[in-house]
Amino acid sequence: MTATPFDTDVLIVGGGGCGLSLSLFLADYGISFRCIERNAETTDHPRAHILNTRTMEIFRQHGLADAVYAEGAPTRFMEKISFRTSLGGDGPLDRKVIGDLDGYGGGSLQPRYEADSACPATNLPLMQLEPLLRDFADQRAAGSLHFHRELIDFEQDADGVTATIRNHDSGRDERMRARYLVAADGGKTVGRQLGIEMIGPRKLRRMINTYFAADLSPYIDDATLIYYFINPELRGQWAGGGLVKTGPTRWDRNSETWVLFREVSPDEEETADVVALADRIRSLLKLPASLRIDIRKVGHWDVGGVHAAAYRRGRVFIAGDAAHRHPPVSALGLNTAIGDAHNLAWKLALVLKGQAGPALLDTYESERKPVGARVAEWALNGFRTRALLDVAIGLTPGDGSGNRAAFERLYADTPAGATARAIVAEVMRIQRIGPQAHDMEIGYMYEQGALVPDDTPPPSRDPMGSIYTPSTRPGSRLPHIVIGDRSCHDYVAPGRFTLFTADAASARNALTVAGIAPNVVLFDAGALPEGPNGDAFRFLGPYGAMLVRPDGHVAWRTLQRTSGDDLSRVMRGVLRLSSHGSS
Repeated sequence: MTATPFDTDVLIVGGGGCGLSLSLFLADYGISFRCIERNAETTDHPRAHILNTRTMEIFRQHGLADAVYAEGAPTRFMEKISFRTSLGGDGPLDRKVIGDLDGYGGGSLQPRYEADSACPATNLPLMQLEPLLRDFADQRAAGSLHFHRELIDFEQDADGVTATIRNHDSGRDERMRARYLVAADGGKTVGRQLGIEMIGPRKLRRMINTYFAADLSPYIDDATLIYYFINPELRGQWAGGGLVKTGPTRWDRNSETWVLFREVSPDEEETADVVALADRIRSLLKLPASLRIDIRKVGHWDVGGVHAAAYRRGRVFIAGDAAHRHPPVSALGLNTAIGDAHNLAWKLALVLKGQAGPALLDTYESERKPVGARVAEWALNGFRTRALLDVAIGLTPGDGSGNRAAFERLYADTPAGATARAIVAEVMRIQRIGPQAHDMEIGYMYEQGALVPDDTPPPSRDPMGSIYTPSTRPGSRLPHIVIGDRSCHDYVAPGRFTLFTADAASARNALTVAGIAPNVVLFDAGALPEGPNGDAFRFLGPYGAMLVRPDGHVAWRTLQRTSGDDLSRVMRGVLRLSSHGSS
């Protein structure tokens, strides 16, 4: 019986941020793929926008970071988050500051973030990021991206996946055969067909995003990226909302467009009436009736925090929103999705090239599933902490009758007012769970997977997610230090393992395993920087070494001089070429 020929190695379902990132990564690995997207074009809604330090490190590795930074917001225009009563207005309770926070590596956070990475965060909405990803992937793998194509059905066997794809341009169905399928479809099709359970609460609240253009420069300061509002004149929890700069060419107070997100009140009809929506924005933000507001796009979404019970079924993988969906607290949705793609890409590449055993692909789930579950839980907790401000101010949920009195007490020059402000200040500190989630962004660690664990305990993790503790423990992201005039991350190339050591003899003992020759980086132990990042490297001592995977996570470390046999054993174990040395 003749085997059905393959049209491609990997079929990617979904051409959003996750699917396009995976396309770019596989293109860099030289893997054939087809990425299909049911829409004719990339998204026309800003949606996800903050690209954190870890994502920018990944983009730097794949030659995309400079283009993203060129279009995105510099840190100085996204370093503050402000909680206000309103944006405009001239009443006694208008434009009052409830509290401010530094965020996303700006302000007081900058020295710590700069010590931990060569890549600052940036703000670039998905409607601008997706075209960049599409262009870069198309340049590197021309003809591999297919928009206006929709997955209708698929079936898998021991050797591959056969998909039925509808070409919406021609109206015809096409058959495609791939060795593997990756669903980056937001959970719309593949995960449901596979029967993968989504764990966690859903539909807790109904939210609305309104993307609009307006000149808000008289009310905005350059450094603030996000404003949160609690309007004393409106009803309870429906008196709140958030306003985000979305550029697209100006990131200071002159940002041309914005997104307002807020909860839909029970008596409010979901509407696309632009006049009603514009009036709602003016009412919430206390803006003059004469201010022109041009509504561009409206989107609705439900608050929940779910993650997949499985990331793989046979030759099918799920990633991004198909695997974890949650509120945008800490901006971990798209960033975690790109991390999924980065983790899966190098494993698919090495297996398809015959340089790793098929069991390496099992480690995608064992590594990324705990990350997705933690992020979903984290974001939901962060969303809930917003309500603590209502409590601290003294607001009654669902009832706006006492709101004004509570705010008058808060800003009164009385002992009660001083106490109220002190309570609010304490609760404001808790709100750092959103914009200061540095450890959540770069401190996650794989406990089981494509690594050789050692018997050392994991570093302590900040339960509030802010303080990152660098570590070279297997499973950790490689800590950032400068070696020569480059970040150590710049020595980790796509498709290559990298051996870091201060011992020349260990470096000489590096050898090729399964056609993979590790890149060897000698560093001067006496020139390591002071501080925790340098200490993480000092842990290796004068003879130790660590093996870093293509995705920048530590696979193995030793405090002893590395022999060729040691490295061969470790490499074969990590690559699942034998059971010996595997975890």
